[in-house]
Amino acid sequence: MRRLLADALDRAGFHVVAAVEDGDQALTACRTMRPDVLTLDLAMPGLDGIGVLRALRDAESPIPVVVVSAFSPAHGARAVDALAEGAVDLVAKPQAGAPLQAFLTELGDKVRLAATSRLRRTAQVAALNASTLPGTLPRRSPARPTRPRTVVIACSTGGPRALAELLPKLPSPLGAGTVIVQHMPPGFTGSLAERLDRASALNVREAAAGDHLDPHTALVAPGGSHLRLVHGDTKLSDEPAIGGLRPRADLTIADAAKLYGKDLLLVVLTGMGKDGLEGAQEVKRQGGRILAEAESSCTVYGMPRAIVEAGLADGVYDLSGLPAAIAAEAG
Repeated sequence: MRRLLADALDRAGFHVVAAVEDGDQALTACRTMRPDVLTLDLAMPGLDGIGVLRALRDAESPIPVVVVSAFSPAHGARAVDALAEGAVDLVAKPQAGAPLQAFLTELGDKVRLAATSRLRRTAQVAALNASTLPGTLPRRSPARPTRPRTVVIACSTGGPRALAELLPKLPSPLGAGTVIVQHMPPGFTGSLAERLDRASALNVREAAAGDHLDPHTALVAPGGSHLRLVHGDTKLSDEPAIGGLRPRADLTIADAAKLYGKDLLLVVLTGMGKDGLEGAQEVKRQGGRILAEAESSCTVYGMPRAIVEAGLADGVYDLSGLPAAIAAEAG
């Protein structure tokens, strides 16, 4: 498999500087060769993939990691752990007998995206270091709500890591209730909710049909279903994917905007694409508030960029500043 990956990346136009067989060798190669991207298996002799991710995080390494491993819904916790520990994205190894082309195309696309995300983060840090102006992030004064706001959080690529940092710092109760839409396939969002729940004051769980929002709970939209809100209760829809996404954050956000109006707070975190933009436009039409994650802390500055460039954000904060901003806005 190592040789297959190296050959596939070479053919896709990448220069593979090393192909190693265990986690300790991977860390040594990262220190000495400083690659733009690391592809990483989770099951390795000696130090496993999660150990490598933790070591890179502890060393504050800027190298983005694409995990290439065997995944299934039955082992969703491993995938979620990898993402929460800092992996940019996942590529599932093909099953025996399955065609390789789709796997190789996905691998090349995600490695290219990871490399691009690193270049953008490096440029952002350089720009901030070169600036002598304090407070480079545009913000409008927090609007103290007259009553608690419902919170909707939308994210995609890099979202599990961002949520793992954000959720444990949020208070319980929070506003009038919280809904999270994270783009993930079926079977993985339950593991994500369990992991977040263990670290958070809020009760975090995967949403089920008929759940009612409450201030002590954050509901995670299940992978494979659109999460709709009807009269304050959740409804799971198997309508076709929109733009390849199910759940689609736009649907949940638009429902919430129409239900809660000015008593809604939308938070858009790291992610590729523009899911959330149409929903955010409805939030502003209904008088709600919107916070976006700053480029400086995003794994992929796509979803928040769409919000900011459309002039819809009431505040732009990096991950360290978002918890206090959300708590102040939610009430």
